[in-house]
Amino acid sequence: MTITGVITAILIGIVVGVLGRLVLPGKQPIGMLLTILVGIVSAFIGTAIARAVGIPTATNGIDWMELLVQVVVAALGVALVASLMGRRRGRTGLMGGRRSGILR
Repeated sequence: MTITGVITAILIGIVVGVLGRLVLPGKQPIGMLLTILVGIVSAFIGTAIARAVGIPTATNGIDWMELLVQVVVAALGVALVASLMGRRRGRTGLMGGRRSGILR
């Protein structure tokens, strides 16, 4: 993969991550940087899935079906990361129990 291909994948990943986040209803408790990272990973995974299913990924224009697969994967990824972050923020203390009054 060339440098141009990597930069293009990162830019498409940013767009895919933002679109994946917009598709989900409600507010997600994750930041934009994490959304972008999920989008970049989702772009690569979505392309691999599209190729495995038989969707053409090397055309002269915009590959709408590949983009759709990438956005669906990004929405699933954002939902997964948001649910993991939501659980993590809900816990208190080291073991998930309540903190004692001594260290407040």
